[in-house]
Amino acid sequence: MQKVLIIGGGIAGVEAAIYYRKEGFEVELLSDRSYVFIYPIAIWIPVKTIRFEDVAFSLDKIAARHGFKLTVDEVVAINASDKTITLKEGGVRNAPHLVIATGAGKMKHEGLEHTLSICGAPEQSILLKDKIESLIAKGSGKIAFGFGGNPNDPSAIRGGPGFELFFNLHHRLKKLGIRDNYEMTFFAPMPLPGARMGPKALSMMEMMFKRNRFATRYGKKIKRFETDGVVFEDDSRLESDLTMFIPAGDAQPFIKASDLPLNNAGFIKINAFCEIEGVEAWYAIGDAAALEGPDWKAKQGHIAEIMARNVAHNSAVNMGMKSEEKKSYQEHLNILCVMDMGDGAGFVLRNDKKALLIPLPIIGHWLKMGWGWYYKLSKMGYIPRIPGM
Repeated sequence: MQKVLIIGGGIAGVEAAIYYRKEGFEVELLSDRSYVFIYPIAIWIPVKTIRFEDVAFSLDKIAARHGFKLTVDEVVAINASDKTITLKEGGVRNAPHLVIATGAGKMKHEGLEHTLSICGAPEQSILLKDKIESLIAKGSGKIAFGFGGNPNDPSAIRGGPGFELFFNLHHRLKKLGIRDNYEMTFFAPMPLPGARMGPKALSMMEMMFKRNRFATRYGKKIKRFETDGVVFEDDSRLESDLTMFIPAGDAQPFIKASDLPLNNAGFIKINAFCEIEGVEAWYAIGDAAALEGPDWKAKQGHIAEIMARNVAHNSAVNMGMKSEEKKSYQEHLNILCVMDMGDGAGFVLRNDKKALLIPLPIIGHWLKMGWGWYYKLSKMGYIPRIPGM
């Protein structure tokens, strides 16, 4: 039986492990934690809609269900020339057939320790919940949410969860009858955050911001974060009792230090079949990979899953286990999400032909909640996977 080592226990790595098993491979999944954190639904932990335990889904259960081996350890180095990886506890490992699904690191900002992120370490979602609860107990305050950019790779921006948590916090404060006691400001260094969704969606977002009395600080680079606010490049200041900030994605340090082929941002260069340039039988998927495509392209979970399914198929083709054509991820590039707002949602779609945001009052929120259950049940094989999801 052909063997494959997959590093990264996130959405991309889990999907790859499942589909490599379907193709008949012996699979070892290497993860630095014992659970997959379902980031798309983590937005509800800080506002107490769901618990941390609902979002942290045991990798042991998925591994047992699909028959792959799980190893919990941390990758500290990769050597493409020797086809080896080095683990924090397990030492040097040979990796003749490797899938890199380790996700991205984060861009560095001065004073970042004074912020919390809904897209950072899973534990930060609990710290955000505690911070919000203390602010509610105080009865008033200034709230600043934002996200950053990576000038070397605009596809590494992840602003959607910031908007979602912002809307959900607004909804919670409204339900408590204390929304008027809080100043809520969204900030970003680009002049039109969310522009990649398309002009119609951007216009609708602007209307929602005005209707809900959200302030904005757009178009100024972030100089540093302080304990009680954000300082911008022109030394103007945004005061804040709670700063939630999502740094743009950056390459993982051990990826940057490797001999892998990298783009200007340090992400791994791949072809349309997710094959790493010049390294036979090595693949990269998800946020670790450098995407090629239209200017509006974005790294999202559903694209990572498509890449994961494709590499399992392409590996089987490359090894002569099946005689079909290899599959490209590029024809599937789009922006697709249900942007939750606590009391509804907006369906966002952007591709080469259209860009839209469709309001889904009430039902949209429950559709996204349902997706969280669908993810867990489908990964366990209890229900079939819906094509395109």
